[in-house]
Amino acid sequence: MSPKKIVLIAVIVLVVAGIIAGTIFYGQSNVTKVATGKVTRQELVSIVSGTGQIKPKTYVNVGATAFGRITHLNVKEGDHVKAGTVLATVENVQSTATVAAQQATIAASRTDVTSYIAAEKTASANVLQAKADLEQKQLDFNRALALYNDKLIAKQDFDAKKAAFDVSAATVAQRQASLAQAVAQTDSQRGHVLQNVATQRANYDSLDKTISRAPFDGLVTNVPVREGETVVTGIQNAGGSTIMTLADMSVITAEVKVDETDIVNVHMDQSVDVTVDALPGRIFKGHVTEVGDQALLRTTGLSTTQSTTGTEEAKDFKVVVTLDQTSDDLRPGLSTTAKITTAHKQNVLVVPIQALVQRDPAAEKAFQANHGKQPTTTTTSNTTRAKAQSVQGVYLLAREQGKLRAVFTPVTTGITGATDIEVLGGLQENSEIVTGRYKVLRTLKSGTIVKIDNTVEVSTSDSDK
Repeated sequence: MSPKKIVLIAVIVLVVAGIIAGTIFYGQSNVTKVATGKVTRQELVSIVSGTGQIKPKTYVNVGATAFGRITHLNVKEGDHVKAGTVLATVENVQSTATVAAQQATIAASRTDVTSYIAAEKTASANVLQAKADLEQKQLDFNRALALYNDKLIAKQDFDAKKAAFDVSAATVAQRQASLAQAVAQTDSQRGHVLQNVATQRANYDSLDKTISRAPFDGLVTNVPVREGETVVTGIQNAGGSTIMTLADMSVITAEVKVDETDIVNVHMDQSVDVTVDALPGRIFKGHVTEVGDQALLRTTGLSTTQSTTGTEEAKDFKVVVTLDQTSDDLRPGLSTTAKITTAHKQNVLVVPIQALVQRDPAAEKAFQANHGKQPTTTTTSNTTRAKAQSVQGVYLLAREQGKLRAVFTPVTTGITGATDIEVLGGLQENSEIVTGRYKVLRTLKSGTIVKIDNTVEVSTSDSDK
């Protein structure tokens, strides 16, 4: 074979190879690149997050119960106190004097009772004397009556005996009336003693109100006053009426706000992991003990029932989490994040959340039947109907005539995890689906020819670095 023929054959081969390579490159350049993944089985945990602050379950504002100047302030902020500990005292000169005066009045009243009892005994003895004398006069009268009937004594003597008997009877009645009067006076004085004792209890209460004591074991979290300042009784939290705030740190809660879209999944006794910004790396276990019923406006924190104007802004709900164990490192007001476990399932089918799309199955089938061309008969009413009939699903990879196509498949979903979502129906394990990229999934249609490209996408900012 001559050299010219060899060169000609080589040129022809190169041209044909170039045409084939160009055809392949051109064909592949029109194929959509997609990232893929497989339907797998794994453990899935659904978590709802909320932010808030640490709060004791029980806390009180120890308010002033008496007007006056603070003479002793025995604790400071951060102190731990026991129930009954004297926290502060207010000047009590007047209250102490009132108690002392009333105590003297009670003593005098009790002395009067003693004297009235003695008078009562004297009156009782006089009654006994009068009765004895009446008995003697009764005997004398009976003898005189017998003698008078026998005409043995004069009528003058008989009348004298009868008069003496009548006087003695009247004396007994008078002595008995005096005894009754003495008894009544004694009872009245005893009543005065009881009245004075009751008044003294009120005086002791007024004196006791000048002393503030801890109602329970707790932590002093706020002391807005100083020794020497004057406090007044008034409404709660008014200036000068609150001496200090005491918190019971034996039961600690985290009060957080949960978005309105997640609150329907939060229920009582669900387990919670609580983290505190001031204590990085530590996780406190707890459980839900209260789920609020009132929506709170995110900007003001007020409930919707308290708002005087209608608003469409985002809303939250209050959720209270009680920690299973306390810690001395926790302080009221510390910022916290609560992760509430709303569902936990083992060995369930899952797909990445980003693979889930909303599509109209009828429109997807029409697009696939037209070999990847958008139907020209779509009208505004059809579009509106398609939006109303959209369902959730994923794009399943299928080979048709040697080509790889993305086919829309409706699916039924369950609980949602951090990055994955449970599949209840529509897919099988190990099925390969389209997981990205977002720009591709947003416009991808069922039946589109695709090719797999699972390389990591590099952002422009990363490439500039």
